[in-house]
Amino acid sequence: MLISPAYAQAAAPGGGDFFVSLLPLVLIFVVFYFLLIRPQQKKMKDHRAMIDNLKRGDQVLTSGGIVGKITKVEDAFLMVEIAKDVQVKVAKGTVSDLMSKPQPAANTNAATPAAGSGASGGGFLGKLFKK
Repeated sequence: MLISPAYAQAAAPGGGDFFVSLLPLVLIFVVFYFLLIRPQQKKMKDHRAMIDNLKRGDQVLTSGGIVGKITKVEDAFLMVEIAKDVQVKVAKGTVSDLMSKPQPAANTNAATPAAGSGASGGGFLGKLFKK
């Protein structure tokens, strides 16, 4: 016999190697999901909610760089006033940011907190972790 029995018995079935080689691919997908896919889905969901809540009087920025005030809201379009007596019809999907909402009338009886106080979260960390 040319081959010793010890060498012939050393060959083990390779069933576990497949899962070990597949593990890095699974880990890469998990990292991509939490770092890229999930934040992008959240951003799209927030943008869709912002578009659905647009109303008359809101000041918006379009993806083309036009800033204007909404005068009329339709199903798929908005009428945006960009200058006095100049209105353009804009698709809702092109609105990229809500600049400001109309401010309600100021209540003079309400006490206002001091600006920049630590309790109101106006410092650097308050701005950093703003919800």
